[in-house]
Amino acid sequence: MPVKGRLREPSVDLLEHAGFAPDAPDERALAFACAGAPLEVLLVRAADIPEYVQDGAVDCGITGADLVRERGGNVRELLRLDYGHCTLEPAVLIESEVATVEELDGLRVATSYPRLTHELLRDRGVAAELVDVTGSVEVAPRLGLADAIVDLVSSGNTLRTNGLRSLGPLFSSEAVLIGPEEPGSGALQLASVFRSVVDARASRYLMMNAPESALEQICEIVPGSGSPSVIPLSEPGMVAIHALVPAREVWRLLPRLEAAGASSILLVPVERLIT
Repeated sequence: MPVKGRLREPSVDLLEHAGFAPDAPDERALAFACAGAPLEVLLVRAADIPEYVQDGAVDCGITGADLVRERGGNVRELLRLDYGHCTLEPAVLIESEVATVEELDGLRVATSYPRLTHELLRDRGVAAELVDVTGSVEVAPRLGLADAIVDLVSSGNTLRTNGLRSLGPLFSSEAVLIGPEEPGSGALQLASVFRSVVDARASRYLMMNAPESALEQICEIVPGSGSPSVIPLSEPGMVAIHALVPAREVWRLLPRLEAAGASSILLVPVERLIT
């Protein structure tokens, strides 16, 4: 997994939630074992992880989907991990007359992702002159090195700070677990464990009491629950309803459930989810 950068801490957190708590490594250590599990973690540059996986030096790796596409290795995406979200976007100076991606045709574009940028622009019918830059790509237009840039964007603050405006996303990226083209059983088992954590993070366990007469309406409100668990209560005409719901829908659900007659509503995080 990445030795530093935006993916390191979330990756360590994923290991811990999956039950692979790492033995506390020295800050300069480039490898550590996981307590109580036959798992050893190597810390390397995120950009090098596809090659480590492709060459069989490791069984699987965590890196960004953007880096997998950029390196073009023979690897297989085993699981999207739902963190490290960002987009690869072209941007120009605020005062530039360029308004669309297509208008980059024939212009100079600075990027740290020449392979991926070439593919994405080609798919849009754009033939630009790519300037391969490492480091602070955002300064290239101000220095006259390029007419535009293509770089990763998370919040957009860096673009605004450097007087740039986006022309829209070309590619959406996030952290992914990758393995070789034919992953071994260990990599597949690890992907299954990680999937249970990723799916659980996106869900909440919903419990509530409601009049039995409101059961049909409440079941229509609760999304993705399949068949909720319905448990009779000691109070006549009342039931307890338990269901698994998407975390992103909670803010919409609660007022609707209350209006339908639900009470004593309780939402709890889910530790693991195996479907």
